[in-house]
Amino acid sequence: MTHTKLLTYAVFAALCALSACTQLPPPTRAPATARAVAETPPSVTPPATPALRDAGPLLHIDTAQSLIAVTVRRGGILARLGHDHVVASHTVTGTVSPSRNVADFQFRLDDMKIDEADLRRIAGLEKQPSADAIEGTRHNMLTKVLDADRYPLVTVHVERSTAGQPLQVAITLHGVTRTLAIPVELREENGVINVKGTVQLKQTDFGLTPFSVMGGAMSVLDPMELRFDLTAR
Repeated sequence: MTHTKLLTYAVFAALCALSACTQLPPPTRAPATARAVAETPPSVTPPATPALRDAGPLLHIDTAQSLIAVTVRRGGILARLGHDHVVASHTVTGTVSPSRNVADFQFRLDDMKIDEADLRRIAGLEKQPSADAIEGTRHNMLTKVLDADRYPLVTVHVERSTAGQPLQVAITLHGVTRTLAIPVELREENGVINVKGTVQLKQTDFGLTPFSVMGGAMSVLDPMELRFDLTAR
């Protein structure tokens, strides 16, 4: 073997030995971030909304058998020249939910009657005002005190927590809501509910200014007595 061939063979053998000892690079893989983007996260089901308690059957206010009457009394040094008054609503509408122990009802101020003779007797008011005096009272009440064009409705929300305890009553009048605990006489019979009671209110508690003339010499007192007799069936 010639010297040139011997040298070529030695170089070739060295290259083969070197390649046998060298590790090949690992195969190329897709970036992890690309794979993560392609994966779709499992869907998440929102928790179920709890079902509302069944309100049960609703009773309706029996308008013909229901009454709200308010007695207001005169004041001032010339009170003897005026009259006490009874203002009543015979048009109460609304509903009662016995299963939830709540009720909601309302009446219109411009539907209220002024100084009905039988209601005056019940309130202990003897002298009956003239028709003109009654009409004047109605005008002053609706326009100068109650602002009935702007606030035509009185709304009432009632809740009963425990039998025999006062009702929690929220009254909204003239855009103002007041909540009171009112003791009542409550009867339930054959699916019919009747509630009776009285409560003392103040006109100023509802942002009202009691009517007065001649610098207060003749006026209506701030306190008023509200009597109610409501039937739902």
